[in-house]
Amino acid sequence: MQKVVYTLFVMVLFWSKSDGQGITAGKISGSLQTNLNFFMKDESINAANTPQYETQLYGADSWLNVNYNVKGFDAGIRLDVFNNSYLFNPNGGSYTAVGIGNWYVSKQIDKLNIKGGYIYDQIGSGIIYRAYEERPLAIDNALFGVRAVYEIAPDWKIKGFTGQQKFQFDRYGAIIKGASIEGYLSTNDTTGRASLSISPGVGIVARTLENSTTDAINNVLKYYEPKDSIHSYKTNTYAMTLYNTLNYGPISWYVEGAYKTAEIMRSPTAFQHIGQDSSAGKFIKDAGTVFYSSFSYADHGLGISVEGKRTENFSFRTDPNLLLNRGLVNYIPAMSKVNTYRLTSRYNPATQFMGEVAFQFDVQYKFNKKVSALVNYSHINSLEDVKLYREIYGEVTYKPNKNNNFIIGLQRQVYNQFVYEGKVNAPNVETYVPFLEYLHKFNKKTAIRLEGSAMFTDQDYGSWVYGLAEFTIAPHWSFVVSDMYNYGFNSEKTKKANNYPSIVAFYNRGPNRFSVGYIKQVEGIVCTGGICRYEPAFSGVRATLSTSF
Repeated sequence: MQKVVYTLFVMVLFWSKSDGQGITAGKISGSLQTNLNFFMKDESINAANTPQYETQLYGADSWLNVNYNVKGFDAGIRLDVFNNSYLFNPNGGSYTAVGIGNWYVSKQIDKLNIKGGYIYDQIGSGIIYRAYEERPLAIDNALFGVRAVYEIAPDWKIKGFTGQQKFQFDRYGAIIKGASIEGYLSTNDTTGRASLSISPGVGIVARTLENSTTDAINNVLKYYEPKDSIHSYKTNTYAMTLYNTLNYGPISWYVEGAYKTAEIMRSPTAFQHIGQDSSAGKFIKDAGTVFYSSFSYADHGLGISVEGKRTENFSFRTDPNLLLNRGLVNYIPAMSKVNTYRLTSRYNPATQFMGEVAFQFDVQYKFNKKVSALVNYSHINSLEDVKLYREIYGEVTYKPNKNNNFIIGLQRQVYNQFVYEGKVNAPNVETYVPFLEYLHKFNKKTAIRLEGSAMFTDQDYGSWVYGLAEFTIAPHWSFVVSDMYNYGFNSEKTKKANNYPSIVAFYNRGPNRFSVGYIKQVEGIVCTGGICRYEPAFSGVRATLSTSF
């Protein structure tokens, strides 16, 4: 495979000629991201007993991406390097491999665009299909195949694709194919009134299981009782969606409804402790639905956004035996605020593909040039009306002048740790987190930002206090010192009140960014957009390099 890729790129580099006058120079661009970890054992925070801490002491993850464009012809290739990495197995596995992690070629031919190789794309908001990359969560589920997009009319396109989902340097066996039609319509604004526009779309995706997967499923089903009625199932599953975005002046409204035909899935194990599902963890066969809508309004200093979602039996994977983030064909939007402060973001709810009813609203208002406020509320329940997540968040920003800025706020959370983290018999985590941020600009080049917060809770690790100071010297340097202290520790989780200090230096010059720092990090769940993964405790030195060209 790698020889084929190299041959393709040699052909691309020497392909295009300009009217017989010789080779036309194309445009080359790219990027490099490298993360280095130097592990320093610390048994007091459970940063121990893995190959990285015991023998290897070093790990690295690196991605080098190069793109080439000439006369409507695009090509790209990415080299992935993993040395003693725990990115794919945070519970202690060590992964070392080097190879071509991504490559593609595409060409625009009049109104037709064709692309082959590794493809990132989605239909609608991603509810039935999304191929994307999220490196911090070890997600890279690009489609390895071909795609064609044709402009059937101005502002209207039809798209079709087929292939297999990527898995590290290999691929899952299931075949994925799909198509969509999307468009845009608007009224002409000749009277000075707000214009109206709609962006409708419809899509369908099909997944065909490979023989080895069906053999593994059948080997399990032979022990099931006949009354379970799942012995006969189809290897082809279809997911369909209908969606539209309406814009009218300051108003934007998105709505999407999706349906998935009956298929084999794993019943959620998380509800076993509350007796809602006696078949928890077993295979079930059922159809799935998702209804999602978001509404936003922004005008005259007021911003309002409301989201709602109902999900039922919509785990859509390349293999029903896979768990966590493995083999996900689709992406279902999260229904909680994206928090940025260290303690307010410690507990995040993962999207429940098998079932949840959720909504959230966010209100922002700017009273004047100096004062603004924000309030957010998130509400997530299971389909059986079990409380999964609650969050009430409020903050006030006060900017007395151009050199000073204050933010003060409070967060209240209820987090079902058994469901989201699989911790048997763990009680719901209930927290109160007050926080304060202050930014002061000394001049055009230097500034300091101070952040302080506390978490009051009796569950999980117990109560915390956190402080951070960031000093910036533009345009090149910034220094960050922080500490997270488990002062109200839970003796069932840890034997003492641990400190988690960090000191990191950043250097920027043009497109180049470097960082190096000593870091101690508590274990926890890291989430992005409702997709989460376990992040183990870390102790040691981290260095990063990122650049683009």
